[in-house]
Amino acid sequence: MKYIRPAVLVFLAFYLSSCSVRKSNVDLVLLNGDIQTLDSNFPEAEAVAVDGGRIVGVGTNSAVESHFSGRITIDLHGAYVLPGLTDGHAHILELGMSLRTLDLTSARSPQEAARLVEEATARTRLGGWIRGSGWDAASWRGQLQSMTGLLDKAAPDNFVLLVSADGGAVWVNSKVLELAGVTRTTKSPEGGQIIKDSRGNLTGVLTGSAVGLITHSIPAPSESEIEDAILAACDTCARYGLTEVQDAGVDSRTLEAYRLLADQGRLKLRVYAMYDGNDSTLPAMLKKGILVDYKDYLTMRAVRVDMDGPLRTRQAALVREYSDAPGQYGSTNLGEKDLENLTIASLSSGFQVCTEARGDRACDVALNAYEKALRATGESDARLRIEGTEVLLTSDVPRFSALGILPSSEANDFASSMFWLESRLGSRRIRNAYPWQALIQEGAVIIGGSGFPENSVDPRLGIYTSIARKDMFGNPKSYSDARKYFELTADAAADSSLFDGGFVPREGMTLDQALKSFTVWPAYGAFQEKTKGTISVGKYADFTLFKSDLRRIPVGAIPADEVLATLVGGHLVYISPSAGELSVK
Repeated sequence: MKYIRPAVLVFLAFYLSSCSVRKSNVDLVLLNGDIQTLDSNFPEAEAVAVDGGRIVGVGTNSAVESHFSGRITIDLHGAYVLPGLTDGHAHILELGMSLRTLDLTSARSPQEAARLVEEATARTRLGGWIRGSGWDAASWRGQLQSMTGLLDKAAPDNFVLLVSADGGAVWVNSKVLELAGVTRTTKSPEGGQIIKDSRGNLTGVLTGSAVGLITHSIPAPSESEIEDAILAACDTCARYGLTEVQDAGVDSRTLEAYRLLADQGRLKLRVYAMYDGNDSTLPAMLKKGILVDYKDYLTMRAVRVDMDGPLRTRQAALVREYSDAPGQYGSTNLGEKDLENLTIASLSSGFQVCTEARGDRACDVALNAYEKALRATGESDARLRIEGTEVLLTSDVPRFSALGILPSSEANDFASSMFWLESRLGSRRIRNAYPWQALIQEGAVIIGGSGFPENSVDPRLGIYTSIARKDMFGNPKSYSDARKYFELTADAAADSSLFDGGFVPREGMTLDQALKSFTVWPAYGAFQEKTKGTISVGKYADFTLFKSDLRRIPVGAIPADEVLATLVGGHLVYISPSAGELSVK
């Protein structure tokens, strides 16, 4: 292949010839690929052999074909192949549930929304729940009293719960009102309203604190609903090229659903689960111990806890007040000693700890707690993680590598956060916002993720944003762009270079670093470097196929480059309808 250096081809041919003396029958052979292995020993290849879900050969076409005969052979026709992409921080069940939720943002009237609900009844079992969100309570305000009975007519045999776009109101049918015990005589609570029509009949709309009258009676999803949501989310992830998701915060029911799906061979993607540190069953789970490579698809050896919340809602705990909200600093959910004790208990049971800490004060508290826990336990390879890392103190940047602590950062979140980030932090602190390159230069590895479903599931967007530090339209190109598109404080002009070619562009990654943040580094962050992250002999046969070589297209074109196929364990879990050029024999 024209992109592979001759010296590398010779090495790969020698590597394979030393591993086998006769031609072996294997499950799968991939030929004629533009393969970037991310393995420094042999970075590029043309062909891969797979057997039993593992890679058994990597090299040139001639070397692989001379040693292996595939029961199935796929001619890649030059497709660009990477190790399977991993999302290092996301929420599978929540994504699956959101996929099963009606999007009402296009409904311009209650009647249009009711029609969408009626259509959804054909896809919902009798007595099941139809959930939706996005209806515009503000623009419909003059029609609220005319909404009586619309949902009863649209879905008489189902429970219907529709949340407004701003989350401040719900619209439900009579079955939900009966379940919640809300009647014509129920009084509106302080700070809320039960909307009635001119005859005093319930419209099904509740606002403000009255929403709580409904939400407390909503049943938890059934086992089948959890399983269906997981499978739907996995299908979506596969379409975007993901082969593993590190699920940040699962409870006992979700973990059991994963286990059952793995037993049945229905779990298409690999899952690295972080157990919810707030779950009441955590002590029992720590006592039970870790679960590693269950059926090759499920690992649970981490505990996830929240130190604070996101910057966008001013929940992130900061050392200095928010620039756009004087007197507000955010708050921490855990004290330093609490996190230290939890970390010691987790490490003693073999569990990694992943603490979501987004603000600089929260990150500092987490680092302090981790440092004390590491000293107390003597653990030398704990791989403790801090999830989020939206803004750091300058003095804390080198502490990650010094302590062996791994930052996990959501590049897809940055893609939307940059619009208001400077207004929250001011022009000085944004120098340490999402400080990817500073962390890397200090020796840290960054686990890339998306935080879906709150952000886009697409890892191509994460790779692009990690490099460009721009939005999907290529902004900001300059300070004038930043003034046009972003919320800025008055002092933002003090250093216009902060927006010259991106949002604090010096913190952008190289392409190689960005690719590693979705492959090699999350594998290390999950203790999986021996089985995942590179295309190497002995590792899982997980591959993401793109139409174009990402190394040879403009950075701005990465989000639009087509995902041709996704393979997990050598099995096609997704193939693009337009991937006709892949020839299967």
